[in-house]
Amino acid sequence: MNYKKTFVLGLGFFVISLTWPLYNTFVPIFLNKYITSATLIGFIMTLDNIAAITLQPYFGAKSDSTRTKYGRRMPYLLIGIPLSAVFFSMIPFHLVIEEISDLSYTIFNWEVTLGFIFLIFIVTCFNLSMSIYRAPTVALMPDITPLKERSKANGIINFMGGFGAVFALFAGGKMFAVKAGLPFTVSAILMLFVIFVLYKTVKEPEKLKTDEKEEKQSISKALVGLFKRENRSALLILLAIFFWFVGYQGIEATFSLYGVNFLGLAEHQPALLLAGFSAAFLLMAIPSGLIGTKIGKRNTILIGIIGLMSVFLILNYVETILLLRIFLIVGGIFWAFVNINSYPMVVELTTEEKIGTYTGLYYFFSSLAAITGPVIFGLIIDIVGYKHLFFTAFSAFFLAFLCIYLVKNPSLGSTSDIGSTDEVATI
Repeated sequence: MNYKKTFVLGLGFFVISLTWPLYNTFVPIFLNKYITSATLIGFIMTLDNIAAITLQPYFGAKSDSTRTKYGRRMPYLLIGIPLSAVFFSMIPFHLVIEEISDLSYTIFNWEVTLGFIFLIFIVTCFNLSMSIYRAPTVALMPDITPLKERSKANGIINFMGGFGAVFALFAGGKMFAVKAGLPFTVSAILMLFVIFVLYKTVKEPEKLKTDEKEEKQSISKALVGLFKRENRSALLILLAIFFWFVGYQGIEATFSLYGVNFLGLAEHQPALLLAGFSAAFLLMAIPSGLIGTKIGKRNTILIGIIGLMSVFLILNYVETILLLRIFLIVGGIFWAFVNINSYPMVVELTTEEKIGTYTGLYYFFSSLAAITGPVIFGLIIDIVGYKHLFFTAFSAFFLAFLCIYLVKNPSLGSTSDIGSTDEVATI
C-alpha cells in the first residue's frame, strides 16, 4: 500500500467530512428561523438526498467507463469540488437577504420570504454538486489499494475524514458563534486548496477498456441482481448499511434541535458536543481498520453495532451535558468499528472494473437512509417529543445488527449481474 498517496487521497474525504457536519448542524437551525415543525425541517433536509439517490450511483458507475487524460475519477472531482465550494459559501447569504429584503410570496397559502427561498435553492444546488464527485472520490481508494489492504486504507482516509469532521464541528462551532457565515467561507477555501493538491498528487492507474454500454446499465442490473438468492449476502450488507445510516443520519439531523429545544443549549453548543463523537471516530479510524483486518470485517462491525446500541439505550436516560459528552465519545469509538469496515466489505463483492458501480450501490442505500432517517426522527419528535430520540436510533441499529448477523460469507457468492463467482473470489 502506498501510504503517502493514501493520505493524500484522504484529503478528498477531508472535504466531504468537513462540509456535511456543518451542513447538518447549522442548516436545521437556519430553517428553524422560518418554520417550527421538526417533521418539515427533516423533510427539507432530505430533498437534496432524493436527487443523490440517482446521481451518486450514476456518477459512480459512469466513472467506471470514463476515459480522459485526467483519469476516470479525477474529472468528477475537478468539476464537483469547486462547484460545491461556491454553493457552500453562499448558504449563509440568506441571512443578509432576509435583512435587506421585505419581499414575501404566498405558496399554497403559506407566506414565505425571499431569504427562505434563497436558502432552499442554494442548499439544493450544493447537494447536487456534491453528488458529482462523492462516489468517484470513494472509488479511488480501492482503485489504488490492494484487496487485503483496503480496511487499513479505509481507516487512513477515514482518519482524514474524521479530522475534517472534528475541525468542522469544533472550529466551526466557535466560528459560528463569532459570525454565522465564517465556517462556510473557511470550508469553501479549504475545498479549493484540496482539489489543487489532489490534482497534482494522485495519478490514477491504467485500467482496461470496458464496454461503455454495459457500464451504463450496471447500476440497474446490480440493483435487480441483489434480489437473486445467490446474492443474499450483498443484499443483507446493503440493508444493514441502510438501517445504521437511518439511525446515524436521524441523530445528526435532529441533534442540534434536541440540544437547543430539549436541553436548553445555545445554538453553537450541539456542534461542540458532536465534536467529541467525531474526535473519537478520528482516533479509532486507523485502529478499526487494523482490527477489521485481524478479526474480520463482519465481527468488527457486529461489535461496533452492539456497542452503539448500548450507548443509545443509556443516552435515552441522560440529560446532563457531562454524561452526554462522555457517551457520545464512546459512541464515536464504536461508530468507527462499523463505518471503517463497511465499504471495503461492499467492494469485495465485485470485480476491479466495477468498483464504481458498487460504490454507487453503497451510496444508493446510504442516501436512501439520509432521506428517510431525518423524516422518521422528525415525525417521532413531533408525536412524542425529544425524550425518545436515542431509543429510535437504537431501533435502527438493532435492525442493522440482524442483517449483519445473518451474513455468513460476505466476500463470496455468485454475482451474476456483475461478474462470475470465480472473478469475485480471486480479486
